[in-house]
Amino acid sequence: MPVPSADFKQALKKLSEKEKEALLLRLVRKDAEAYDTLAFELLEDVTLETLIERSSETIHDILFTVSGRSLSKALGRGLKKATQEIARYQRITKDRKGEVELHLYLLDLIFENFTGQFESIYKGFYVATARLVLRTMMLIKKHLHEDYHLEYQDKLNAFLTDLNGRSKRRQLSFNLPMQFEVN
Repeated sequence: MPVPSADFKQALKKLSEKEKEALLLRLVRKDAEAYDTLAFELLEDVTLETLIERSSETIHDILFTVSGRSLSKALGRGLKKATQEIARYQRITKDRKGEVELHLYLLDLIFENFTGQFESIYKGFYVATARLVLRTMMLIKKHLHEDYHLEYQDKLNAFLTDLNGRSKRRQLSFNLPMQFEVN
């Protein structure tokens, strides 16, 4: 992202209210994320809850509408799109707890519906899921209060137990812990 220069800021200050409004409306017509960010900031009916609900529905739709010759490869692509949706939510709201909740929702969907694909010939979906669990653990430790560590510990340990019990664990190029350690 470009950083606005001092000249840019001065030019922006010189614009009239009508010109600023026209410029802003032109921007949001071209950039959906800018529109969503401004809607979240300005409109009362766009709340964290509604954005989490919308992102959850999008993630659900992404995972359950994947298609392709190999379900495992298609799920890997779907997992990538779902994590992009979570990143979009975080950029719009700056809400770390909501980001973690969406990660856990995505992992719940995977572990409830798609663990059979971990044993596929292709290891991409298994590796991407393991990386997602690690990223979720890192986000919890780095951005959330220690009380949440305890709240999420059992769920993360269940994910880790399942992943560590698979034969593909030896093919991972990174270390997958056995448990989520709480400080």
